[in-house]
Amino acid sequence: MRRWNRIGDLVFAHTSIRTSNMDRSIYFYTRLLGLSLLSRREIRQNNAEIAFLQDPDGKGSKLELTFYRKQEKFIQADYEDRVFDHIAFEVKNMEQIISAMRKEKVTITDEPFKLGPAGPMIAFIEDPDGTLIELIEKR
Repeated sequence: MRRWNRIGDLVFAHTSIRTSNMDRSIYFYTRLLGLSLLSRREIRQNNAEIAFLQDPDGKGSKLELTFYRKQEKFIQADYEDRVFDHIAFEVKNMEQIISAMRKEKVTITDEPFKLGPAGPMIAFIEDPDGTLIELIEKR
């Protein structure tokens, strides 16, 4: 069987999601989900601001938050009409994180459930802008 040659050495670097309020999103991802803020800077060419976050141990991919200052409309499409589905985070203790999300009044779209008899426990929440986030507890 023939193996295709790769063009260059590619490594998945980050995923960017838009935010309507950079400070609020940084608070959500750092304080509530435990990511570390790596950098935050202006992009003058696009009249935008970006911030990069990652888990404190630097294991996972980076999350880029992007705030476009001229974006007047910021409306998340209904679930069935979304083009972007979700981002996912592994968690150590589902019960603990869901409890913390409730205290912070975070929208929980899907309560924790087992993904099949031997599968992980998963749940879905939304960030402050309605971006869907899957939480995965593997045991």
